[in-house]
Amino acid sequence: MSCSLSPGSRSDALQHGTSGTLPHFLQEPDDAYIVKSNPIKLKCRARPALQIFFKCNGEWVHQSQHQSQEHTDEGTGLKIREVMINVSRQQVEDFHGPEDYWCLCVAWSHLGTSKSRKATVRIAYLRKNFEQDPQGREVPIKGMIVLHCRPPEGVPVAEVEWLKNEEPVGSDGNIDTRADHNLIIQEARLSDSGNYTCLASNIVAKRRSLTATVVIFVNGGWSLWTDWSACNVPCGRGVQKRSRTCTNPAPLNGGAFCEGMSQASCLSDYLSDVALYSGLAAGVVTVVVLIVAVTLYRRNQSEYGVDVIDSSALTGGSSLQPDLTVSRTYTSPICFQDSMDKELISQEPSLFDPLPDLKVKVHSSFMVSLGVSERGAEYHAQKAHPQTFPRGLAPDYSGVRVEGTLRERREKSLLAPHAPPTPSRPPLRTSGVLGHAGGRLVVPNTGVSLLVPHGGIAEDTTWEMYMVINQEDSKESQEVLLSPEVTYGPPGLDLSCPVAMTIAHCAEFATDNWNIRLKRQTQDNKWEEVMSVEEESTSCYCLLEAQCCHLLLESPGRYALVGEPLSQEAVKRLRLAVFGSADNTNPLGYSLRVYCVDNTPYAFQEVASVERVRGGRLLEEPKTLLFRGNSFSLQLSIQDIPQFLWSIKPFTTCQEFSFSQVWASNQRPLQCAFSLERYSPASSQLSCKISVRQVKGQEQILQVYTSVVESEKEVVPFFTQSNCTTTSLTGSRAFKIPLSIRQRICATFDTANAKGKDWQLLAQKLHIDRNLCYFARQESPSAVILSLWEAQHQDTGDLDSLASALEEIGKVHSSTHSTSSRATTLTTTGTTTRTTTTLGRSTEELDTEFT
Repeated sequence: MSCSLSPGSRSDALQHGTSGTLPHFLQEPDDAYIVKSNPIKLKCRARPALQIFFKCNGEWVHQSQHQSQEHTDEGTGLKIREVMINVSRQQVEDFHGPEDYWCLCVAWSHLGTSKSRKATVRIAYLRKNFEQDPQGREVPIKGMIVLHCRPPEGVPVAEVEWLKNEEPVGSDGNIDTRADHNLIIQEARLSDSGNYTCLASNIVAKRRSLTATVVIFVNGGWSLWTDWSACNVPCGRGVQKRSRTCTNPAPLNGGAFCEGMSQASCLSDYLSDVALYSGLAAGVVTVVVLIVAVTLYRRNQSEYGVDVIDSSALTGGSSLQPDLTVSRTYTSPICFQDSMDKELISQEPSLFDPLPDLKVKVHSSFMVSLGVSERGAEYHAQKAHPQTFPRGLAPDYSGVRVEGTLRERREKSLLAPHAPPTPSRPPLRTSGVLGHAGGRLVVPNTGVSLLVPHGGIAEDTTWEMYMVINQEDSKESQEVLLSPEVTYGPPGLDLSCPVAMTIAHCAEFATDNWNIRLKRQTQDNKWEEVMSVEEESTSCYCLLEAQCCHLLLESPGRYALVGEPLSQEAVKRLRLAVFGSADNTNPLGYSLRVYCVDNTPYAFQEVASVERVRGGRLLEEPKTLLFRGNSFSLQLSIQDIPQFLWSIKPFTTCQEFSFSQVWASNQRPLQCAFSLERYSPASSQLSCKISVRQVKGQEQILQVYTSVVESEKEVVPFFTQSNCTTTSLTGSRAFKIPLSIRQRICATFDTANAKGKDWQLLAQKLHIDRNLCYFARQESPSAVILSLWEAQHQDTGDLDSLASALEEIGKVHSSTHSTSSRATTLTTTGTTTRTTTTLGRSTEELDTEFT
């Protein structure tokens, strides 16, 4: 079969090339990632080409979306065509297929078509939390160190870099950082001690893991013995000495001290020999005496014709019992690990309740190691430490019905402290002048804030508003206080819409275990119930989250969250922290103070303030302990103290808080102290651990590793996040949602339409659709819903959840229309889509990281 070209077509074919080749791609589209909301560009270039079109996910891209250029290759005279398209984030998110979003190019010439490679387009992201953070290690010198790190999930996959003391760590013969993101040190050197951080990054963001502290320690070793000294007398038995030091090497970074004696003499060897032979002789004599005594005893008994005489026959039939009150000996500090031990003690109280002025002799290897003689170890029992075992043991309530214990507790105020009265604390207060634009009041580092919506205050009107956290001891409420008592005002405040108050709480919330209520103080200082958090109310709205509660309030006053435990599984979160400081009365002394407070930022404020004044240092990041309402006490014990370097005050290794002290602490910090003393000024490091454990409950370990030398100490911040100093924000600075977008959303959703797109759907998509009757009575339900969303997301500064909710609503709305064209769908979505697009741009401006 043959064909011929007309003169016109022949010249055109020659111009585009008729050498027998199909279009050849000089540039094919590359794989791309969409970062945040920025569209990406895909580009193709082919020669010779009459036309080039993109095909994405099996569908042709409309010609209007192509940008094309054409020029002539100077070398060959052939036409080169270049085509480019944009791919948006919305297009990728709307695509749901078995594989990633893809595009390719198809180029035409007179001889046929050619296809380029497929280019995939993916949305780039990097999660915030590492799948595995590196953990601190204490390793002997020349030991192997392996720090594990699994970076956050991300697209593209994150690359990992290791930092030591904020400086990059490179691989060498001893250090390998390439092994599956882990850091391996084959033989640890002293210089390898430091703070290690895993740094993960991709094209979206960089993430830092928790810092792992690596300590390389050195165990002490003895030096060689010195030569014997000259004899100290010219004749007779004299003394020669020799010595050695624990400097080969010296213990470092908490390494063990040398075992054995540092000095030796002729005299000591002689005395050792004398003691040995004297002991053997005494043993022989003792055996001989026993043999003689037994022989005489048996001979005497045989005269009576019996082998054993009942002593009761000599005392008129009554057997004398040994006197248990004459002397007591404790072999070590007593620390009970379970309530079963307490039950045994309660059955025989006479064994553990010393009589007045009774002397207790302590014989233990621990006391001997401290150099305390038997005489020096005698203490009057009535002067024992008030918080040590076995005094102050809490009874086992495991067999008592919960209802009964709760009824008994109601006879006393659980908000009243169980410690001697202390001077009242000044209130924490913040204030600001707010007007029609609204604003936010914040009490720094307490988890307490107040949001006044835009338009809540009438135009041309201002109010000096305030918020106060009460620090007095409440005497009225009968339940367990779960949050600080917060007052906002002034009392005559006139608002057209409710304010949003956020209060942190310490309850591990479960509906079967707690009945949590919001209470308000009346004018006569009584507490009245406003609502239960599980009930619906038209006067107040309560959104309870894991660590805080968001309230919509319409009346100024003092509010607090209280809880009634419904079972022994009710749990309060406690925050545990250990501080240390030098003992001002003893140059070799050091004090460790352990605090147990309700796990709210406010409750930790007082601890931080007190410790700043006394110069204390936080020695370990605070930890959380779940304290159950099972009537069992909280035990604290110090462990693993270097015995040859440090001593501890007797009877203080184990201490205890009763259940009622912890359960109804009224946010007063519970504190116990451990007093330590160095044997030598050269001992500059202290390492130990403190166990905090509830009987039949959870245990947490506080690891202490610190230098007692001021210049070598490392400061652990009192707060895991940077200290907040902002107390008030006014106008647009106080809100995450721009005012124009807020007004557009309200205008869209406050009026119901035939498609069901109203404020109830908005509340549902934002997951705050409980108690809808409260929103229904508001003049603008959407505005109140957005105020609650603002309070809920004030710390994250992330508008993505709101944007996603609006996009979902737009998809629901658009699904009722014809899906013949995606462009038509986006156009008919209307106000919701336009708002989402605008909100996306605001997100890019306000949020520095996309997750």
